Amino acid sequence: MTKVIVGMSGGVDSAVAAYLLKQQGYEVIGVTLRTWGSDEEGDSRCCEIDEARRICEILDIKYHPHNCTSLFKEKVVKPFVDAYLEGETPNPCIECNRFVKWAKLMELADIFGAEYVATGHYAFVEKLPNGRYTVRKALHKGKDQTYMLYKLSQEQLARTLMPLGQYTKDEVRKIAEEAGLPCAHKEDSQEICFVTEGRYTDFIGEHTDKPLPAEGDFVDEEGNVLGRHKGIYQYTVGQRKGLGIALGYPAFVTRIDSENNTVVLGTEDSLMCGTFLCREVNFLSVPEPHAGDVIRCFAKARYHQTERLATLEMMEDGRVKVTLDEAVKGVSPGQSAVFYDENGCVVGGGLIVR
Repeated sequence: MTKVIVGMSGGVDSAVAAYLLKQQGYEVIGVTLRTWGSDEEGDSRCCEIDEARRICEILDIKYHPHNCTSLFKEKVVKPFVDAYLEGETPNPCIECNRFVKWAKLMELADIFGAEYVATGHYAFVEKLPNGRYTVRKALHKGKDQTYMLYKLSQEQLARTLMPLGQYTKDEVRKIAEEAGLPCAHKEDSQEICFVTEGRYTDFIGEHTDKPLPAEGDFVDEEGNVLGRHKGIYQYTVGQRKGLGIALGYPAFVTRIDSENNTVVLGTEDSLMCGTFLCREVNFLSVPEPHAGDVIRCFAKARYHQTERLATLEMMEDGRVKVTLDEAVKGVSPGQSAVFYDENGCVVGGGLIVR
């Protein structure tokens, strides 16, 4: 039988992924990557070892927990904290997928002699006629997770199975019920897995050796001072609530200027953005274009945003200029923009530049 390493979180999605692969005839080995947790810090919401072990016992498959907390702190937590200190809004799950989860699962697959790794993500892995691998949207659009997977490498995708792409969440829960899995109705985690209690701003203060950004000025689009903010790391683009300032009209954070330590406020209309740059762009369905090349596609700048028709233009410095046919709100530095073709396959994606 072909061996496959399945990343087991203790939740219903990874449990059903392991169950389905075993039903398909694979020799399944469950692995939980312990990414976070200590007596002081609390356990992560996405690597619950006791629950994962119990699921593997019920499925009668081998199980191995694996500690990778040091790698997680280096590749996920530190960049997360540093981004906020620079006035950006990071998405740590994207970094974790490529540089921790897949990196470690593939390393363990080599150790155990497994051909594939698998997860409970809602997406399809596709090999295209041009020989390249990409991820395609799940049939259940409300659960589609391709946005979180755009940074995966060709080598990683070539050895990846995602058996949940064709199912809805309700169908997955029903499969878990019929299989007698105790996680069938376990709630999904909605928060950042390693910020286990308190606010993320408190977490940042506890996990950096750098001085926290000082108080500074709220300013309007013309640079006029409106009041005082508590530190740029406490705000995100698009934020309206919790600003602590009354201007007589609904005010939103439209920009964070770390160099001048200012938070720019404006109306909702001033959040609209039609053009922006991306760095660290990873292309999946196509080879990396050359400077000056233009690609028409669909793009979205946030996980739950609807894609808009867009034009991508490769710049000389490797960045990509994204021009949307229709401006959108919520284009925030540090978040990712992901690009799709007409079939729902990921063309690529990158980090939005300040």
